[in-house]
Amino acid sequence: MTCSEAIISRIRSISQDRNISVHKLSVLSGLPESTVRYFMNGLVKAPRIDTLYKIATGLGMTLSEFFDFPDMNNTLFDD
Repeated sequence: MTCSEAIISRIRSISQDRNISVHKLSVLSGLPESTVRYFMNGLVKAPRIDTLYKIATGLGMTLSEFFDFPDMNNTLFDD
């Protein structure tokens, strides 16, 4: 699993658990819906840390909490 895949999987999992749509996540994070959609569809391979910060904040998490999941420990960082 690549870093991007792990992050997308993490966002999808949390969003599904909390019943948060792409539109709602864009509102909560203060990002354009198109940005969230491009990322969720794998069109953005290397999201900026400020984008990930906004998404984590929109999900009610710190960056540390966001990145603290098992798949991140088994990911490849060459994408």
